Amino acid sequence: MVRSPAVAGQFYAAMPERLRSQVDQYLEKDQVRESARAIVCPHAGLMYSGPVAGAVYSRVQIPDTLLLVGPNHTGLGPPLSIYAEGSWNMPNGRVAIDRRLAADLLARCPQAESDTEAHQSEHCLEVQLPFLQQLRPAVAIVPVIMMSTELAVCRALGEAMAAAVLEAPRPILIIASTDMSHYEPDAVARRKDQWAIDEILALNPAGLHRVTREKRISMCGFAPTVATLFAALRLGARRAKLVKYMTSGETSGDYDRVVGYAGLLIV
Repeated sequence: MVRSPAVAGQFYAAMPERLRSQVDQYLEKDQVRESARAIVCPHAGLMYSGPVAGAVYSRVQIPDTLLLVGPNHTGLGPPLSIYAEGSWNMPNGRVAIDRRLAADLLARCPQAESDTEAHQSEHCLEVQLPFLQQLRPAVAIVPVIMMSTELAVCRALGEAMAAAVLEAPRPILIIASTDMSHYEPDAVARRKDQWAIDEILALNPAGLHRVTREKRISMCGFAPTVATLFAALRLGARRAKLVKYMTSGETSGDYDRVVGYAGLLIV
């Protein structure tokens, strides 16, 4: 099955040359690229979150295979959905699904289902692909969408991802796709987002899960990030670092209702 783009022409340019130019303006030149176990990256329209996404992708080595994990914004599909075969069509070409890795992940995580419905109109993983294609044109992916936010499901997925990565014959980078606080005043968003960022920097998945609920942080991809932290710890992660943080107010000029964007490396 071939998935068609859901947000081309809305979240990013639909014409190939324009898209390459758009991505290039956000990639930072002459940065040292690190090998990482995982990254956390935003997924808004590139005009808003592009500077943060570009900063992260400019600092990480991109392998040939990627596990992408994001939240379910549409309410479609099962609680934990893996797009297990086929390809995703993008303005700059098709991106192949790594069928073997997807099958391995499904076998290791009984909570997950092979499904395409949750992915058809979901933007959170699609907006990562223009950066990934520009930096690694032949990249292959396994897309995972989470509707469930239960801590036990996050842990199970994280452990399954780590086990699949450890058994894989090649390096695999895990990408957690999330935006931070939604539609808060800028000062409030920054304060709440820092609470969440602090837990990521501490490599504390249970702490991130707890603080987002206790402090009512509207971080849409907190569950994928929690799962990714569980995976990174199992893979031997030693530290995390914040690459860039900003809010939509810095682009729109509206600081009364902003969305926060954070980019982090987990190494």
